[in-house]
Amino acid sequence: MSQTGPSRHGDHGDDGDDHGGDPGGGGPQDRPHPVFARLYARASARMDAEGLADLRAELVRGLAGTVVEVGAGNGRMFAHYPPGVTRVQAVEPEPSLRALATAAAASAPVPVTVRPGTAERLPLPDRSADAAVLCLVLCSVADPRAAVAEVVRVLRPGGTVRFLEHAVAPTRGLRVVQRTLDATVWPLLTGGCHTSRDPVGTLTAAGVAVTDLRALRYPVTQVPTPVTHHVLGSARTPGGAP
Repeated sequence: MSQTGPSRHGDHGDDGDDHGGDPGGGGPQDRPHPVFARLYARASARMDAEGLADLRAELVRGLAGTVVEVGAGNGRMFAHYPPGVTRVQAVEPEPSLRALATAAAASAPVPVTVRPGTAERLPLPDRSADAAVLCLVLCSVADPRAAVAEVVRVLRPGGTVRFLEHAVAPTRGLRVVQRTLDATVWPLLTGGCHTSRDPVGTLTAAGVAVTDLRALRYPVTQVPTPVTHHVLGSARTPGGAP
C-alpha cells in the first residue's frame, strides 16, 4: 500500500465517523501513485486467493479495542477484523486506493474510519489506540524508523503491533538480487516497495519488543524468489503491565 514521499510530524486529527471517512484527494498527506493503484486494485483479489487472505486473518486474530491500520490500501483487511475490535482507524495516503477503502468500510463487520495520512505522520492523537496493523507497509514507507515511532506514539503503553512484511532472503544470492531490485526498478513498479528491509530490526530499535515471529514464503512457489520472503509477527510497545 503506497506510502512513499517525505513527511513530518505535525497536527493530528480526531476520531472521525464510523464506516466511512475522507476519500478525497489533493491534500498534503496524499501520495498519488495512479498506475500502481490501478494495478494493485486489480491484483489484490488474486493475491488474496493465493494465500494473502489467510495471512490477513491470522494477522488480526484476537485483536480488540481501537486498532489503527497503517497503509490500508483498498481495504482488503477490513473483512477480517474480529468482533472484539471496537473501531478501526485506517490510514491511506494514495487517493484512489483510499476511495476504494472507504467503499469497503461500508460493509466491514466492525466500525471503520478511513482517513488520509502517511505512516510517518499519522493523523491520530497520542495514546489513542490499543493495537496497530502493518501489512506490507514498512517495505514502502520513505522512513521506516519514523513510521514505527509514529506507531509507538499513537498506541497506548504496552500496545500491540501486528506486522506482515517483506524480509531479507536467507541466501546470499537472493539477497544480492533483492538489493539490486531495490536500487533500480522494483520501487518504481510497486509504489515504493523494497524487498530487503529489516522490519524486525526497525521495530526492535524503537524499543518495540517482538513477542511472536515466523518466517514464511508468500506466494508459495516451487523456487524461492526475491519477493517471496516475509515475516509475520506480533510485538508490544514500551510500557504497560509487565
